[in-house]
Amino acid sequence: MSAKKTKELLQILRHPRAAVICHDLIMVVAALTAASWLVERISGLPVLSAAYFADELIIVLLLQGAVLWATGLYRGLWRFASFRDMWNIARAAVFGTALIIMGLAAMRAATITQWLPTLLIYPVLLFVLLGLPRMVYRFWKDSHIPASRQQKGLKRVLILGAGRSGALLEQELRHRGGFDIVGFLDDDKRLRGAHVHGVPVLGSIDRLPSIGPELKVELVIIAMPSANNQQMQRIVEICEQSEIKFRTLPTLQDLGNRATRIGVLKRVAIDDLLGREPVSLNWESIREGLAGKRVMITGGGGSIGSELCRQIARLNPVELIVVDNSEYSLYRIDLELRGDFRDLIFYSILGDICDPATVEKVVGEYKPDMIFHAAAYKHLPILQTQIREAFRNNVLGTMRLAEAAERHGVGTFVLISTDKAVNPANIMGATKRVAEMYCQNMNARSNTRFITVRFGNVLNS
Repeated sequence: MSAKKTKELLQILRHPRAAVICHDLIMVVAALTAASWLVERISGLPVLSAAYFADELIIVLLLQGAVLWATGLYRGLWRFASFRDMWNIARAAVFGTALIIMGLAAMRAATITQWLPTLLIYPVLLFVLLGLPRMVYRFWKDSHIPASRQQKGLKRVLILGAGRSGALLEQELRHRGGFDIVGFLDDDKRLRGAHVHGVPVLGSIDRLPSIGPELKVELVIIAMPSANNQQMQRIVEICEQSEIKFRTLPTLQDLGNRATRIGVLKRVAIDDLLGREPVSLNWESIREGLAGKRVMITGGGGSIGSELCRQIARLNPVELIVVDNSEYSLYRIDLELRGDFRDLIFYSILGDICDPATVEKVVGEYKPDMIFHAAAYKHLPILQTQIREAFRNNVLGTMRLAEAAERHGVGTFVLISTDKAVNPANIMGATKRVAEMYCQNMNARSNTRFITVRFGNVLNS
């Protein structure tokens, strides 16, 4: 054999999967040898001569090796050997034995009777010889503490949820290294004082604000993919009280489809608190309506207005005009847009829509194609005692802006309203209902298209 071919062969043998296959084939030979020896010891007579054994061994290795490969035994790693792997080994041993019997019967019919006693014991021994090394290695790795664990600088992690997902996460973090799992918190009283993979369950989730600083926790991971929105809101509030950085796992379906990885941990998003699937939008259709347009957003620094700015900025408007009467809110959204949308042409206007001069100047100077009117007072308890200001801002401000839009030929005017305008039972709802009625009236007699969109309660506003 040439030096090049020898080098190529060595490279193949160095591959972890090749090493495992070689190990398993050696175990096949060992299982056959041990089975033959046991039969000889039990019966007192030699069953397989060395000549017979050598002649049929190639057939046995080829057939058993093919079955081992077909059962998917080499797709996994010994490091993560599981009872599923044991099941695959058992299937491979039984099916392989059946295939070997059929193969020998077809090609070596004269010797099959000599092989049968050995082949009855062979699958049991093969299962032990293939399964035991895998499980021993797995348990050794699980109990082995890497040297890096004894080093300083490990991130101290506390896991919320000691169920299946929490246990999977603890295993994954331990395998990867770099993390010190200090404990679990779980509301299930049956788990108090228990240990999951040797890690203690320290109490209920309510204890996080006190136990977190005590244990010097640096990261909290919410491992409760099946929690509903009310539970998630409560957990997030507790995490925020603790002032410790926190992340959450994906859904249970994702955890079932692939191994839990630290890379898939994510920030808790609004979607996690909704308790329902978010509505899917036809972004291409929306883009067609907004791309290349001058878009003006009033109340652009508020909770709804700022999100409108972010979403519309992604849809390639030719210009974005952001109006707000709060200097800080305007500054904040201005800073965000400049950082995230460097090619966007936008203007930040500090002004009050209740000021006729400001409204006339902004609409007349920038001539928007579309106006999203999100500027409004919205907090129910405050507006109940501030009737004049509620009417001035929510009604008169809308009227002035709508009239200016009509005068300057704005194509579309979208009023951001509220579900409180339905059979209003408070001042805020009543003022928004009046604004809706005014826009409906304008739509009936104007070339400008007036649209009203009602929002429900908005998170984080």
